Amino acid sequence: MEIWINPRCGKCRTAISELDAVKAEYTVRRYLEDPPTAAEIERVLERLALEPWDIARVDEAVGKELGLREWSRTEADRARWIAALAEHPILIQRPIITADDGHAVVARTPEALRSVLPG
Repeated sequence: MEIWINPRCGKCRTAISELDAVKAEYTVRRYLEDPPTAAEIERVLERLALEPWDIARVDEAVGKELGLREWSRTEADRARWIAALAEHPILIQRPIITADDGHAVVARTPEALRSVLPG
């Protein structure tokens, strides 16, 4: 599995600790240093069964600057959202875990995190 993290994020550190506790095999992607492409974001959204606005941190400074709260949440603007997430990865919710079985979650809650833990 792969986990997209910001090491400064408490929820990311908690997720890493939980993965380590169950001896899960995973790869860390520091997505601020190694930003996902628009195509990678598309694939993750498909696995999450979410839309780009569902994983956007609209209250980040750049989100406010872009006016994300006012952006349309329609299919017509989907590509615009994905482009913004790719250009400004700080806008992506974290941690995102993609499991080997195809399951993926935004592991911000203990329940979501547990859903991808092995065993």
